[in-house]
Amino acid sequence: MDLQLRNKRALVTGSSRGLGYSIARILALEGCRVAINGRNTQTISEAARNLVTETHADIIPLTGDVGHPEVPNSLVEQTVQSFGGLDLLVTNAGGPPSGKFESFDDPAWQKAIDLCLISHVRLIRAALPYLRQSECASVVTMTSYSVKQPIPNLVLSNSIRAATVGLTKSLSLELGAEGIRFNSILPGWTLTERVVELLSYRAMTNGTSLDEEITRQAKDSALGRMARPEEAANAVVFLLSPVASYITGVMLTIDGGTYKGTL
Repeated sequence: MDLQLRNKRALVTGSSRGLGYSIARILALEGCRVAINGRNTQTISEAARNLVTETHADIIPLTGDVGHPEVPNSLVEQTVQSFGGLDLLVTNAGGPPSGKFESFDDPAWQKAIDLCLISHVRLIRAALPYLRQSECASVVTMTSYSVKQPIPNLVLSNSIRAATVGLTKSLSLELGAEGIRFNSILPGWTLTERVVELLSYRAMTNGTSLDEEITRQAKDSALGRMARPEEAANAVVFLLSPVASYITGVMLTIDGGTYKGTL
């Protein structure tokens, strides 16, 4: 299937590794021009070199922490200056730290809110003038299946990502008449660096090994394994593409059947 993405202009934040990198990679393989972003200049530059080598696409690396107030607008402006506009936006950020409710004070909550909610708000707000000029404007917010089924020891993520889902659904209704689509991906346990960090924390808490925690977590999936990053990325790229032109306001869980509910 031709996803009709050739020469479309995309910004994918939080894309130096993990799901963000996989999304950028598949967009590039489909012919998109892609701006990628990470907090470390060396890491994001290396990611860009790897993508160019593999895909021969037009890739630009942008450094900045999307949790900082000035960064989202700067990322959008740099993307537009390089590509002449913006068609596709993936708002993705690293997650807040693991821990139980009583282990976090107000500053920890505020930092998590800035990273996991307000960064999406700022990115979308900065991008809207350019998305309105696109004939195929599409936004995907990256959240987690924890908005449907909370994950132990992730109270910050469980709480705040649910607000991002509410934002996404609201914007799909508010801006649908302008032809801008908004969807959210709710990934489950995927073999990324972030998941290794989370399961390492769980292993430390439980007095187990990382391998034991990976095996135990994989058993929660109906498929008996964790996802590969490209499996979630494929769904993101499809939702972004013009082929999915009548899909908006969808909260798509990609968890191999880990979530046991019916809604």
